[in-house]
Amino acid sequence: MEIIDTPDGWPHDEAAALALQDELRDRVVLDEPGPPVGAGTVTGVDVAYDDGRDLVAAAAVTLDAATLAVVAQATAVGRVSFPYVPGLLAFRELPAVLAALRALTVAPGLVVCDGYGRAHPRRFGLASHLGVLTGLPTIGVAKNPFVFTHAEPGPERGDWARLSADDGEEVGRALRTRAGVKPVYVSVGHRVTLDVACAHTLHLAPHYRIPETTRRADRLCRDALASATQNAP
Repeated sequence: MEIIDTPDGWPHDEAAALALQDELRDRVVLDEPGPPVGAGTVTGVDVAYDDGRDLVAAAAVTLDAATLAVVAQATAVGRVSFPYVPGLLAFRELPAVLAALRALTVAPGLVVCDGYGRAHPRRFGLASHLGVLTGLPTIGVAKNPFVFTHAEPGPERGDWARLSADDGEEVGRALRTRAGVKPVYVSVGHRVTLDVACAHTLHLAPHYRIPETTRRADRLCRDALASATQNAP
């Protein structure tokens, strides 16, 4: 498997990454509703790391939004392009994620990230960064909250609670996708409202806590990383 190169000009230190976040954050679009639930395609992206070999594998899996059947998938493997800094993980992951998206043979539609959009200390997580760079509608669906607090949502599927910043801003929601199971954390990335992001998340999680987009992308990126590490020097 080919190891992709880090794009020219990609930030390599914390100061440059923070400056780029500040530059791009104002380009996030928050006043578009996003694609309708169950229409067109929807794509999950996820990554897996082998820090010992300095590799990151990304997967993009596109589903038919109505049936949740896989219609296309692609992977990319690259060198880890940025050190581990909380709040700046997008800079480690995006080169490979972008390469995987470019390799898809169909239009991705809505992109669902295993991570954050607005629910990020600087209001610019992976989902927002990816949306601004590609122009695609994006949402973040994370397994755990980052630094924000929330009340316990009700016990039933579809119940939710505000994910609030210190200043009271609603940056996302703790959303129950299965009755009696811990919630996921949904936030807007780009060109989608929070209500629509939550509706998509519920539609994409008919049987499990995690959306099908993320479940399938997680499996595929792990397989891609295993294949790459077997062949890596």
